[in-house]
Amino acid sequence: MTLRTAVIGMGPIGNRHAKLYREDELAELVGVCDIIHERADAAAARLGVPAYYDAEVMLSDLTPDVVSVATAGYENGSDHYQPTMQALEARCHVLGEKPISNDIRQAEKMVAKGVELDLCYGINLNHRFTPAARLAKSLLDEGKLGDLLFVNMAMWIMNPAESSPYFHIKSLHPHTVDVMRYFCGDIEAAHCFATKAPGRQIWSTAQFSFRFRNGVVGSLTGSYDIERGHPMERCEVAGTGGRFVLDDMWRELTLYPAGDLQKTVYTDPLFGGFHNFENTFRERIHCFLRQVTDGVAPEEIDGSAAEGLAAQNALAAAIESLETERVIYL
Repeated sequence: MTLRTAVIGMGPIGNRHAKLYREDELAELVGVCDIIHERADAAAARLGVPAYYDAEVMLSDLTPDVVSVATAGYENGSDHYQPTMQALEARCHVLGEKPISNDIRQAEKMVAKGVELDLCYGINLNHRFTPAARLAKSLLDEGKLGDLLFVNMAMWIMNPAESSPYFHIKSLHPHTVDVMRYFCGDIEAAHCFATKAPGRQIWSTAQFSFRFRNGVVGSLTGSYDIERGHPMERCEVAGTGGRFVLDDMWRELTLYPAGDLQKTVYTDPLFGGFHNFENTFRERIHCFLRQVTDGVAPEEIDGSAAEGLAAQNALAAAIESLETERVIYL
């Protein structure tokens, strides 16, 4: 079975979705859409599919099975609501870009619509879709770390863009919070401090503290002020049986068993040459297509919209904490 796919929003990320749909054996790219005509036309000419400038018209004409919503907008999330609702109402399975929405109330309506129509609705939480991250999760599931105690996460990337005061928090950290939740479960309390780097108008560097419902405690450091290094992302999870450190979510996983001076290091070549960030998109998109093809129940979709909403709720609590200088309970 080949799924008919289309993409709404033909910026750099939408073009990446379209390219990967064309390359995936489970998909047939049938159309692209952008309200900016030049973007839609350029993508259509390159990809050999029709260009549309109105999502409802494209959905009616092409009746795709799967639609990527890769629009952006204010805080990189304000333009997600309308095309997502249109695609769901057209009975399409939807893979949306993060953040699910910069507006929690809209995100709740989007998730509810997917549930109401029994459609698969996922978010591109691509940092969890790597062989290294899956191996780390299997170590947890097998009890190799014992009873979990803490998680430390960090991610930094230079982004000089100035948007709302909370642009960095809302736009970058759906990824990091999702990774923390992927390994440690639901978050029940949040606290946040932040600073503005010289010349910045937004809270461009932040430190978060989280408590998870299972008792795990965690910290997250994030920044839009530091040039990408090697790695640009780091996750450490520890328990009574040991700990692991995951660099860049795909590059390297190191397991440190408790009471044992020998460590085990899994590097990218062992994972089949994952190599780069684009492969996280490729793997995430293929996983969504495979789960739709296999008839996975919408509530079982990996990286679901409900999980995207949970990440945004944790970040909303962190923003409230930053504003009030209090611990916020979810």
